[in-house]
Amino acid sequence: MKKNYYITTPIYYPNAQPHLGTLYSTLLADISARWQRLMGRQTFFLTGTDEHGQKIQEKAEAAGMPPKAFVDSIVPAYKDLWKLYGIAYDRFIRTTDADHEHGVEQWIKLLLEKGDIYKASYEGWYCVPCETFVNVGSEPLKNTDGHFICPNCKRGLKQLAEESYFFRLSAYQDRLLAFYETNPDFITPKERLQEVISFVKAGLKDLSLSRKTVSWGIPFPGDPSHTVYVWADALNNYLTGVGYGSAEAKAIALLKDCWPADAHVMAKDIVRFHAVYWPAFLMAIDLPTPKKLVVHGYILAGDAKMSKSLGNALDPAKLASWYGTEQIRYYLARQMAITHDGTFDLKDLEDRLTADLANSLGNLLNRITTLAANNDYTAVAAPASLEPASEALKLRTAEGYRCVAEEMDKYYFHTALAEVWKLIAAINAYVHEQQPWKLAKSNRALFEEVIACACNALYVVGLLLWPVMPNKMEELLACLGVNIAWGSDYDALLRANSWNHTFTLTKTEKVLFMRPESHLHELAAPQAAEPPKAAPAQENSNEISIDDVAKVQLVVGTITECTSVPNSDKLLCLKVDAGEYGQRQILSGVAKDLKPEELVGRQGVFIANLKPRKMAGMLSEGMMLYAYDKDGKNKLATVDGAANGQRVK
Repeated sequence: MKKNYYITTPIYYPNAQPHLGTLYSTLLADISARWQRLMGRQTFFLTGTDEHGQKIQEKAEAAGMPPKAFVDSIVPAYKDLWKLYGIAYDRFIRTTDADHEHGVEQWIKLLLEKGDIYKASYEGWYCVPCETFVNVGSEPLKNTDGHFICPNCKRGLKQLAEESYFFRLSAYQDRLLAFYETNPDFITPKERLQEVISFVKAGLKDLSLSRKTVSWGIPFPGDPSHTVYVWADALNNYLTGVGYGSAEAKAIALLKDCWPADAHVMAKDIVRFHAVYWPAFLMAIDLPTPKKLVVHGYILAGDAKMSKSLGNALDPAKLASWYGTEQIRYYLARQMAITHDGTFDLKDLEDRLTADLANSLGNLLNRITTLAANNDYTAVAAPASLEPASEALKLRTAEGYRCVAEEMDKYYFHTALAEVWKLIAAINAYVHEQQPWKLAKSNRALFEEVIACACNALYVVGLLLWPVMPNKMEELLACLGVNIAWGSDYDALLRANSWNHTFTLTKTEKVLFMRPESHLHELAAPQAAEPPKAAPAQENSNEISIDDVAKVQLVVGTITECTSVPNSDKLLCLKVDAGEYGQRQILSGVAKDLKPEELVGRQGVFIANLKPRKMAGMLSEGMMLYAYDKDGKNKLATVDGAANGQRVK
């Protein structure tokens, strides 16, 4: 086994039910942990809940419950949701756990011994929802009434004046800047690091480490009239969760194996705590800093961040009941780029599940297993030799793994999945080109080679997608007669790309991915009907708004195949390589003006989010754009040098 891999999520406030944003952070960590396990590394995955502080105290009071009873009533919802979504964590830590509280006390005592903590008075603006003090001088945000608001959550601040213990954060400014300079890849994506550097260069003030007016927290060692400030308490979970503060041999060994953490996963709103305060805390006790912060954007609902506190969050359990848990896992990982905010859109979800999972992947598996079963070739042998097209698919599969592994190791799961779907498109194109349904009657040896090559490539796809959709990919691999064998070095296996596997195919009546039933109507808010208004006489009825334009997804794609549609003198069937949008089948009514050979290999633009529909008994998954020439004939609207899958804006 390779060296241990340790990854964490942020720990979540159990002040309300978990939502899609909390699931997203946890899912990213789970995918990464599963990928590392697939690569043969011993892995430890930590998640949990942050249960102290003023926000929890106020929520508990409002509910008429003691704080511990209040959090005890909510924490099971997190564990239940993680179980529903297959989150395979190694420990679920709670900051009310005895070993965590003991570890925090040990950390405070060590800082006191080193002289990095002192007592003083504090006066400033405090955001209760974010549990943080805000420097209104450097971040002067005000609402329409002229009151200071939090730059993060945009809610009102409270002015506090109280005695506090302070950590000498200012003493670590130069050391932090030197750390960033020597570790330019500390944060993914890199752009976030520049924001942190700018903040630190502006000057660090010493950090409040305790609260005297909040009773719900870990008592401050030596002064029980104070409690440990919730962020200092919470950040230490990454250490206490793997044994810090314990004298037990097992805990000491775990800490040695796991620390420093390979990756902390989080949303962008808590980068400062993890990129400034946390490294300084670790430097103060002479422990190594974590290797990387993986920082993702927000999931948006319309134009606003999706969150519990704003009341605009989708229920992940309901989404799972509608579409399936692994389908939601796939969409979140594929659609939401960690480099920027992403919008969770049900229409886009349904279209992608249809195009990617049901059509591209599910149909491919079904075609291969059905062809094999119908032609008595379920015991698939390793191909003795390869025709040029088969050799090309083998090389393409090896290149696909290389690209996917590179993106996974960068935590760019969305681009890794785009690479997987390029490989799936190549397998589909290979099968379509070789036409094994004809070879079964005309060339048995080549038929068996094509089936074997398709199975080998699908085996790779199943492994690559296992971290994202583990149960579904185990179903796919079971159809090929193989299982994931833990302890195997899949990195070496995939790099070798030997294609010496044998498969025992099973044609199952159970469809791997069903086309989703639409649930758009269930989210539509009822609106009162308004009487129609007459348009002003001067208004141009053909004008549209920018919002109308934004709805249309224009995407670049290359036409890889083009054939006539049976029993139609108007339609051509185009197979389009649309990059991360997958392989699309698009029907175009241009057969009278254009021949198939005139379109193959050309790059055009199509509408990617047009609702799929059947034409002449065939499914069309988009609309290719054309323009009339001077003779009134259709000509393909082309682009020059753009990448397939690139949006036209």
